[in-house]
Amino acid sequence: MITFILKRLGSGLVVLFAVSILVFSLLYVSSGSIARNILGDQATPEQLAVKEAELGLDQSIIARYISWLTHALSGDLGTSWFTSEPVANALATRIPVTMTMVFTAMLLISVIATLIGVAAAVKRGWVDRIVQIGAIIGDSVPGFVIGIILVTILAIQMGMFPATSTISPGVGADAWVLSLTLPVIALLINGVTGGAQQIRSAVIKQLERDYVRTLRSRGIGEREVLFKHVLRSAAPAGLTVLSLQLIGMLGGVVIIEQIFALPGMGPLAVAATGQSDQPVVMGVVMYTVVVVIVVNLIVDLLNGWLNPKVRVS
Repeated sequence: MITFILKRLGSGLVVLFAVSILVFSLLYVSSGSIARNILGDQATPEQLAVKEAELGLDQSIIARYISWLTHALSGDLGTSWFTSEPVANALATRIPVTMTMVFTAMLLISVIATLIGVAAAVKRGWVDRIVQIGAIIGDSVPGFVIGIILVTILAIQMGMFPATSTISPGVGADAWVLSLTLPVIALLINGVTGGAQQIRSAVIKQLERDYVRTLRSRGIGEREVLFKHVLRSAAPAGLTVLSLQLIGMLGGVVIIEQIFALPGMGPLAVAATGQSDQPVVMGVVMYTVVVVIVVNLIVDLLNGWLNPKVRVS
């Protein structure tokens, strides 16, 4: 198992290194007018040259990347070129908002989608048809459209929740709950409908296997067959789907945070990308890649624990 974990960690570090090179190269191409964007159109060539030297823009791409990598490995992600705020501080204040929303949504999706998917696979009939129709509707309606509908009805017309975020430093847990309820629901609906459909298919596949008929022929109860054997065998497929949904959710959360004016990673990423603020963009990308690597590692470990063949492969 230790070898399995080390291999996964090694491949994750390779991915992180490759992504950092790719993103840094792309940002290097678009960094030609950064000094002008910071100082404005009235800046003289001398002022531009001083600013470029200050930011290290007069160095080669290799020298700049090595400098960034050296500082990043020591925990220093640099300073925003436009706000002068340390990138680590900007991430530290925004990550809790985004992660609270994403992991709350994923936890609810895991529980609700599993219950609905299992019910559809076992009961079939009208329950199954409702789940399939719900999956089609969920796939057809983007999360940001659901978010706009929720804001219009539940926040603006009914006043049950704030239309925009009330999260700020030092606020209580009630403000967090009220501000994150609608965004979590907006993320939840697509995830539940898609996840339930995939889990339903995986459970049905297992119910049709020979070992299930053998267990039933030995007089083992239906509940034990379902929860002890079928769900364990169907879990890897469900975990894979949920991990893919979480990764997709990290992209969708950018729009959701914009709609609800949440002070999370989304607005920071949009603003930094629009300004080509390289230190901030690199910090956001590295943080996102680390989250994806950790999620994949956890899923691989769970799959390896559920199915020893995965560890061997």
